[in-house]
Amino acid sequence: EEELGLIIFERSGKHIVGLTTEGTLLVERFELILNEVENIKQISDDFSHPDSGMLSIATTHTQARYVLPAIITKFRQRYPNVQLQIHQGTPEQIASLTDTGQADIGIATEALELFQNLVLLPCYRWNRCVMVPKGHPLINEALLSLEAIASYPIITYVFGVADRSVINQAFKNKQLNLNVVLTAADAEVIKAYVRNGLGIGICARMAYDKQQDGDLVVLDAGHLFDSSVTSLAIRKNAVLREYIFEFIQLFAAHLSKDVVNQALAAHSDTSLQEKLYREYVKEAEML
Repeated sequence: EEELGLIIFERSGKHIVGLTTEGTLLVERFELILNEVENIKQISDDFSHPDSGMLSIATTHTQARYVLPAIITKFRQRYPNVQLQIHQGTPEQIASLTDTGQADIGIATEALELFQNLVLLPCYRWNRCVMVPKGHPLINEALLSLEAIASYPIITYVFGVADRSVINQAFKNKQLNLNVVLTAADAEVIKAYVRNGLGIGICARMAYDKQQDGDLVVLDAGHLFDSSVTSLAIRKNAVLREYIFEFIQLFAAHLSKDVVNQALAAHSDTSLQEKLYREYVKEAEML
């Protein structure tokens, strides 16, 4: 404050209680400077220590539990000296962690587009299944229908997780009421209550594990719901280490370093970003 000749902080006695108008404007510039300092450090580290460092990933339980383990195993084989951090959270928390630089990349299906400071890259498509106990009447359905599902109590995701709105919309389009008896953010919780007989589960198809969930029967529901797209988010103006580029391509083979750099270069042009996203999503495979 002395050097700038401005009052930056609002004070109450000895305590800082907020920012002045001038302080609010300056903080935006301070953040840009700090981000550039971090970018310079990343470039330096890539030259001096290319095979070591930190990779911080913010993602949902579904990604961390069912998708990332195989990717991380391959990544660790290539980069044993890179420390990994996984932050689990809601899509909004994931977007916020990535937006503020606390995570290098964020992986989620929704909410990422709400943050203007993030560049989005589509990774893969996925859909849902219905899980029931062995012997359940739905197993005998020749072709599973929304009408048949709606006649049973349902256990599924909380709103805002795993694109729950897609499920709601499908039943709404058929003018069917959902009898949702329990919601959870975690597919393991959904499966536990299906086992307890509370209802039938609607969750991500990838959440079914043949070895661990052998006591449940999985019914394909891909024809009943629109598929969803899981995307990867990177902060605009971020400088990525080489091993981050490699991790991204391990996660989604069509997202090469050139593709990622192309998306980052378009960060200031919203219409170009949207055009590139539409092009990339054509390459996203169904998981």
